[in-house]
Amino acid sequence: MAAPMSAGRFIDALRGADLTVVEVGAWRTHNRNHKGPWGPVHGVMVHHTVTRGAAYTVALCRDGDRALPGPLCHGVITKDGRVHLVGYGRTNHAGAGDSDVLAAVIAEKRLPPDRHADTDGNRHFYGFECENLGDGEDPWPAVQIDAIARAAAAVCRVHGWSARSVIGHREWQPGKIDPLGFTMDSLRDRVAEILKP
Repeated sequence: MAAPMSAGRFIDALRGADLTVVEVGAWRTHNRNHKGPWGPVHGVMVHHTVTRGAAYTVALCRDGDRALPGPLCHGVITKDGRVHLVGYGRTNHAGAGDSDVLAAVIAEKRLPPDRHADTDGNRHFYGFECENLGDGEDPWPAVQIDAIARAAAAVCRVHGWSARSVIGHREWQPGKIDPLGFTMDSLRDRVAEILKP
């Protein structure tokens, strides 16, 4: 079990990973904590946004919409590789997912198929939304993929987690397809390389 790191430690970890970090408004206190606890945390979840354009994507992930209020993640990773911090605490990114998947993440074992939506993921995961149309054709620039891996590795390093603690939304919640356009195994391989001493 791990308590979430402080907002200050979070931004320091990202900057220490040689990432360009953009602070968006009062991100440190922008959260959904009134809807339930955040923590213990067990991993990092990666998403795609189904959007185009950095400014629109960041605003949507910060504010959400009527159906799903923001923040929709902790950090938005745009195509230029910048990490825009939009919230900290409980955020509306993971939704309900499979308790067996959570158990595997905690044990840092291979993930089972996601068959159930019986566990609150917003409580247990850091979330990064990544700017992409999510149609399998919109490209993922190398600088963006590198930033996703570095951001995930930075969080893992603070908590002493391995790359097995990094999952895609599609591995957590039945019916989800994100992130589409690269494999999570390839991303975990990159994270593992970054985490090597």
